[in-house]
Amino acid sequence: MKVLILTSSPNIEGLTASCGLAAKAAAEKVGAEATLINLNKLQIGNCHACGNGWGTCGSKHTCQIKDDFQDLHASLADYDAFVLITPVYWGEMSESAKAFLDRVRRSEAKKKEKTFFEGKPVIAVAAAGGSGNGLTTCLTSMERFLQHVRAVKFDLIGVTQKSRGYKLNTIHEAVCAMISRLKE
Repeated sequence: MKVLILTSSPNIEGLTASCGLAAKAAAEKVGAEATLINLNKLQIGNCHACGNGWGTCGSKHTCQIKDDFQDLHASLADYDAFVLITPVYWGEMSESAKAFLDRVRRSEAKKKEKTFFEGKPVIAVAAAGGSGNGLTTCLTSMERFLQHVRAVKFDLIGVTQKSRGYKLNTIHEAVCAMISRLKE
């Protein structure tokens, strides 16, 4: 059982990082192999909407922009479940999360064959370090991504600095439950 946990914050000691560590600890606790990747450590640029909006992403389901996206995108096929964690910026995902997920969406959503996310459970976490405003719109964007790539929405979790204590536990329990279900 392999779980990919993607975080996307430049703050490696903040709320988003804590959520990622809680997810990783939970996955390992129930015997899964967990990989934790911070998208901010990779070079993944924005979609260029090549070829009138659909370059090789639409026809070959690969992105023609050469950066760290290709290797990470190809590796998605190897995972059984995912945890996507982003800080909330202006009611949206972080720029690094949006860049990666936009390019995945373009490469995967039009596939006639199974997408790398299709039928696989995903927990989406929006971590708002400030006021907590924007959690709902951020989670809505993440939910829309999951629909486009035909993933199984296991849970959508919003966390703020005020709810940090019990929401880290919620993330832990959600990951344990997701993996336990997969093992059934």
